[in-house]
Amino acid sequence: MGIPCDDLVVIQHGKKPDEPSVITVNCPDKAGLACDICRIILEFGLCISRADFSTDGRWCYIVLWIDPHPKTLKVDWESLNNRLFSACPSCLFSYYFSQESNSSSPASVYLLKVWCIDQKGLLHDVTDVLCKRELIIQRVKVMPTPDGRALDMFFITDGLGLLHRKQRRDDVCDHLMSVLGDCCISCELQLAGAEFGSFQVFSSLPSAVAEELFSCGLSDQSTSLQSLSPDLKTLKRATVAVDNSLSPVHTLLQIQCVDQKGLCYDIMRISKDYDIQIAYARISSSVKGCRNIDLFVQQKDGKKIVDPEDQIKLCSCLKEEMLHPLRVIIVNRGPDTELLVANPVELSGKGRPRVFYDVTSTLKSLGICIFLAEIGRHSTSEHQWEVYRFLLDESREFPLASSRARTQIVDKVRRTLMGWRAD
Repeated sequence: MGIPCDDLVVIQHGKKPDEPSVITVNCPDKAGLACDICRIILEFGLCISRADFSTDGRWCYIVLWIDPHPKTLKVDWESLNNRLFSACPSCLFSYYFSQESNSSSPASVYLLKVWCIDQKGLLHDVTDVLCKRELIIQRVKVMPTPDGRALDMFFITDGLGLLHRKQRRDDVCDHLMSVLGDCCISCELQLAGAEFGSFQVFSSLPSAVAEELFSCGLSDQSTSLQSLSPDLKTLKRATVAVDNSLSPVHTLLQIQCVDQKGLCYDIMRISKDYDIQIAYARISSSVKGCRNIDLFVQQKDGKKIVDPEDQIKLCSCLKEEMLHPLRVIIVNRGPDTELLVANPVELSGKGRPRVFYDVTSTLKSLGICIFLAEIGRHSTSEHQWEVYRFLLDESREFPLASSRARTQIVDKVRRTLMGWRAD
């Protein structure tokens, strides 16, 4: 039944270096499939420059145009194809059966312990190896010692699902030790035990810090560290219009917002978490830094969104996520300086891909040492958040007592996370 499995996912590369690659997914539909597909694309560090999504509720057809830049990014296209294929429901069963049988069980969590001689940029070097090996970081605990060493503890899952094999675990450790060289003292990778639970949630965040980080009142006019540099302030707006006149069975949502990395993922994540069914979506190419998006949607019951309160709630959520999909601030933690980055967690429990990679990469490029790092969860009345905490060491280039230096760090981190050009 259905089409040959080889045709579920097709990747066609541009004939010229500056032409996008085109990924086509043609398979049975399931709830949240578009979100899962966009998430995998983001995990590989790729950006979707344009997208079309369509489904009749049983079968879906997705076309994604992948930005060919940056050219320095080395992509394992065969592995990407396999990951996308694994996200597709099986064609060997009926649609109704696949809806029941394709809910994936939670991936096994493994604990990677790396003892190393601490030095600038080392944390990102480890993170880079893990990302290239398709290992997904769930939690991190970095613990320095007074003698200049550090124990880096990474709780990870495997995008390939192969960490149960000794050869896969040995390959990861051997490659890490090769990359780190003499800095690496030892490397150990094993199935995580009960200790993973102790890393699930932060014990607490100071109330003033939590209010600044998770405030619902953030706006494009904010004068806090959440605000942008002047060259992007003119683009920092989002509009969402609701139209029920163009289709007898669907509500049209028309969105205009600033272009940013992970935009397709954010939109599909919101629709998945709010049980909004997208029958058709077109996400246009960026024009002068802005995107136009058309979504023909229904509620879970198959009806249009006609209730004014439901419309306002959905539009408000979309605007907030378009304006602030990630939160970045710097605060004082006693005598130390702490960088905090937060993003909403999917209802499925998954955090946003590559945040830790982007932040550590940025800090390394700025020459800022990370004294301590943690990843945990924090719950508010609206969301569960994934929170990244970094204690920063002083540097000549960025004296942390300077408000100007702090603003530059926050701006640089946000630009990297959002895929905006650097000054």
